[in-house]
Parts: sequence; C-alpha cells; structure tokens
Amino acid sequence: MKKALHYIALASALVLIAVTCLVAYRMYDFTRPIEFMPVKTQWAQAVDTDRPLDVYPRPQLRREQWKNLNGPWQYAVTDRSAPQPDAFSEVIIVPFAIESTLSGVGVALLPDQRLWYRRYFSAAPPPRGERLLLHFGAVDWEAEVWLNGTRLGIHQGGYTPFSFDVTDTLRQDGEQELVVAVWDPTNLGPGAYGKQHLVPHGIRYTPVSGIWQTVWTEYAPTSRVEHVLTVTDLAAKSLMLTVNTSSTAPGDEIELTVYDGSQEVARQAAIVEAGKARLSISPSPLRLWSPDDPFLYDVRVRLMRAGVVLDNVETYFGARDIRTASDSHGITRIFLNGRPLFHLGLLDQGWWPDGLYTAPTDEALAFDLKATRQMGFNTIRKHVKVEPARWYWHADRMGVLVWQDMPSGDGGADRYRQILRQARDILSAHTTGNAWHSLERPQVSAAMFEKELSQIMGALDFFPSIVAWVPFNEAWGQFDTDRILAEVEERDPSRLTDGPSGWFDTGVGDLLDLHVYGREADFVKRLPDGRALVYGEFGGLALPVADHLTVADGWGYASFEQDSDFEQAYREMMSTIQALIPSGLAGAIYTQTTDVESEINGLMTYDRRVFKISPDVLRDINQKVIATGSLEPSEGDRAYSN
Repeated sequence: MKKALHYIALASALVLIAVTCLVAYRMYDFTRPIEFMPVKTQWAQAVDTDRPLDVYPRPQLRREQWKNLNGPWQYAVTDRSAPQPDAFSEVIIVPFAIESTLSGVGVALLPDQRLWYRRYFSAAPPPRGERLLLHFGAVDWEAEVWLNGTRLGIHQGGYTPFSFDVTDTLRQDGEQELVVAVWDPTNLGPGAYGKQHLVPHGIRYTPVSGIWQTVWTEYAPTSRVEHVLTVTDLAAKSLMLTVNTSSTAPGDEIELTVYDGSQEVARQAAIVEAGKARLSISPSPLRLWSPDDPFLYDVRVRLMRAGVVLDNVETYFGARDIRTASDSHGITRIFLNGRPLFHLGLLDQGWWPDGLYTAPTDEALAFDLKATRQMGFNTIRKHVKVEPARWYWHADRMGVLVWQDMPSGDGGADRYRQILRQARDILSAHTTGNAWHSLERPQVSAAMFEKELSQIMGALDFFPSIVAWVPFNEAWGQFDTDRILAEVEERDPSRLTDGPSGWFDTGVGDLLDLHVYGREADFVKRLPDGRALVYGEFGGLALPVADHLTVADGWGYASFEQDSDFEQAYREMMSTIQALIPSGLAGAIYTQTTDVESEINGLMTYDRRVFKISPDVLRDINQKVIATGSLEPSEGDRAYSN
C-alpha cells in the first residue's frame, strides 16, 4: 500500500513538473523575440519631413499665434550617465520615435542609454502682457529640457502633455537653442508603458522612445484661459461650464458665446473666483451629441478685465449624458441621453507600422475612426494608450464613443520573470483555484500610476466622445482596486468607471467587464447588481493576408486561412452577441481594429490597405447588433430624455 502511494505521489509530482514545464515553454514560445518585415501605410509617402503633422495640436483650446517645431532635429545617443554631448551629428524627424522608420533612424533606445535632441528655432520676445509657452504633446518616458542653456525642468510619463513658460530664457536676437534629453526604461521602469516591450513578442510591441507628439510654441496672454470643462444636465436641459484661468485678478470676468454654426444661441458671463469661473447655459432647443448625430457647438471664450479683452480662445462642446440605469425589464444598461444604447466597438491599439505610436499624417490619424464608423461600430476602446488631442477631436466630430484605458505598467519586469510569473499563475489557477498573483505594485510605481492617471484624466476630460474611464486592464499592474476606482468615480461622475477590464473584478465601478475569447455564449448567466455587463474584449479572429504581414507566423485566438471562413466565423460570433443582449449584455468590444506586428486578428491589415471583410458587410452585421441593444426607454427613463 505504502509503495503504491509512493508511486502515485511520484507520478503526481512528475505530472506536475511536466505541466509546469509545458506551461513555461508555451509562455517562453509566446514571448520569443520576433523579426519584423517592413510594411508601410499609404500615408508614409505624404509625410512632409520638414514640417510633419503641421496642424494645430490642441483643438479644444485654440489661439492664433503658434509655431510648429516638428521636423528635422539633431540628435545623439550617449550612456545614461553621460553629460550633454558636444556634438549632435545625426538627424531625426520629430515627432516620430527613434525606433520608427518615419524618424529616419529606426534603432532601439536601451535603458542604459540617453537620447539627446537639439533644435534651433526663431522666436522674438513677446510683447508686454504676453508670454511664450513651449508645449510638448508627449515624450516617452523621462524628458529633461533646456533652452539656451537654462534648465527648464523635467517631466516623467509618456502619455501626458507638458509645457514651460520660456519668456525669461529667450535670447533677444531671436535665435533659440532647445535641448531635450530622454531616458526610457520601457518595461523595466516603474512607469506606464502600455504594450511596449524591449523584446517584442506576442501581445507586446516595439518600444517607443522619445518625442512622439508635436512640439510647438504659442504666444499667450499672461492672464489667460487654461482649460474648459463641460458637464451636461439632461433633466434641466442645460450645461455647466467650468473655465480654469491663470494669473487673474479680483473682478476678472469670463464671457462665453455659444454658436450653432454661425448663429449665436447662448451668451453668459461670470466672475472668476479662485482661478475658476462657472457658467450655466441653456441653448434652446438643446441639441444632443450622439453617434447618430455628433453635433458640436462652437464656443468663444473671452477673459475680460474692466471691459478689456485679456484672452480670446475658441473651443467647442458636445451636450451628452452617459450613465447606467435599469431598462423597462429591470436590466442595467448603458444609457446615452436617456435611452439605452448598445456599445459595440473595437479594441484599438493605435499602432502604426511606420510611425509606431505616431500616425504619419492627420488624415491617417482620423482614418481608423472613420473606418470604425464605416464598419458599423459606434465605440472604440482605446487600449492602454493615449492619443494626441486631435484624435479625440476626430472622435467627437465623427460620433465615436470612447472607452479610455489608463496605460498599464507593473513596476518593471524583464522577459524571463514575466514568463515564470505567468507560468506560476496559470498553474496556480488550474491546481488551487487561486487564480493569478496577488494584486500588488511597488510603492514608487503605484505613486507614478496615480499621478499619471490624474494627469491623463485632466488632459482628456474635455472631450465628449470619452464616455468611460478604464483604470485597469487584466491585472496588468492592478492594485488597491476599490480605492482607485472610487477616486475616479468621484473625480468624474459625468462618465462611467469601468471595473477592472477582465480578470479581477471586485464588485466596484459601473461595469462588470469580462474578457471572453472563444467562450462568448457562456457568460450571461448571472447579472451583477446595479452594474451593466459588458465584454471588454472578445473575438480576436485571425486571418493572414499575404504581402501585408510584418511577421512570418502571426497569431490570433482562432485562425483561418480562407476569407469566406473568416467572414462566416465573424457572422456566427456576432449572432451570439446579439442573442445575449435580451439576457443583459450591454456592450461588447471586438479584438481588434488592425493587425499589429505579430497579432493578425485585426479587421484591417496593419498597413490599413485591406479590409478583411467588406465594410458594407460588416456594417450590416454590426448595425443589427446595435439595434437589438438600443431599446425603447421605460416610462421611468423618460425623465432623462430630451
């Protein structure tokens, strides 16, 4: 008996070791470095290397006097600890990351290196009462900036805009020297890095280092408007606008004029108190923003002092209300402007084969949004990346609902620790039922996460297209979940807060968000109390398209070789989604918009040249799903309707 038990124990141990080795190998194989074949989008040839992306970068707050500093910069790469080099002998095209082909460089920046930029530009000292501001759309990851030898400051975080007042450091002769030093640890650092990885593989992509959004200067008044935030009160058919200012004095006043096209529809004024002015306006009739009618009001904002205009900016807003509520059957749905609306969208990575994080042109930047609408979707989940402000403006004007992810990070993990951790976690899930690892994050990384999340929300809270914040994705750096989500809800009650998107739900947030690949029909069995049930990721069907691949062997969650089989599988999957709506499904995000590097599960190829299913066919399928989920409101819901 003892001998038999001994053999059973030994056999069990061998099986456990074999399973562990198999899981570890599968994870190793999935994270094996890959070699890329070059592909280009149709817009690559349209890039003006002297002045790329020469469009106003901040559509939500527009002034006339600005200058684009994109284009050829000098650069050098040194050891991280080295001082500023004497010579900048190479040329890089800003704002494309050094790893991208559009930068003209196409080499990796390593964590023990520093990337130095230098650019000379002309700028005259501003007249009295004005300042010259230097703006960076985004730099990944740590940027230290000097102008004419004077250190302006340092910024950490690869997804948020930052600025310096450079008035007092300008040379009087008008020729200015700008130097930027960048350090980027990518996935080995404490900050957010999204899907970047020093060893691209599987669902991890080529790193992005350095300046990747527009650099520009702007003449602005000393006393000026800094930010405008709009919240819609649908029941009162009015809007509350909060205007943040700087360097204002007692008695200063904000004057708002609202236009429907060229027609003035509202005018209001309020005194600035503690740097803010709050104004309530009620255009009559109030025209609401939605995917079917993405109407935007134009707004002129003037900062006044004793009748004198100090600052004059142009902006806009969309009037819309987003919330969860019970439908006439008592099921919690997502309501837009008082009516249930099924959110059917795409998981959108926002990567480009030639520009990586940066779209080649503004037309390219708008293309994925345009294609999303053309294919019949009404939503995009912007996946662990933040886009330039113009992307959200395009979403606003096209009527795309946006679920905005916070870019993920976990405090730094190299490839092999990642493999071992994932192997351990999968084994634990299958043997003990205790899935995955404890939800912890190093203190420094956690503090950076909270700071950057706050900055991202502050930079993007203007845009009406953003209807949901997604702080965590699949336990990638997830920590202190209930507190983080509660703080997001408190800061912005005008939008939905997604519970962790996939995996570790703790019962908080407006949405119960499940990720279901290949099991779409299995998960509408028990509805959450008071929260809407959504599939934050599903699908992932893969179809390779010859001559449009960046890798020899790509992957997806289910693979097909024939166009007809791929289309049939998509039809069947959407039929399943449609059938789940009456049971309580409130939204679903299909993976994904385009192929990206080794992922070939896009509805378009990575170069955006091929739709794998005709957009007209997709639109017909998808619109039927949305129509099924867009039910008539009950009598109790009509209080919120327009």
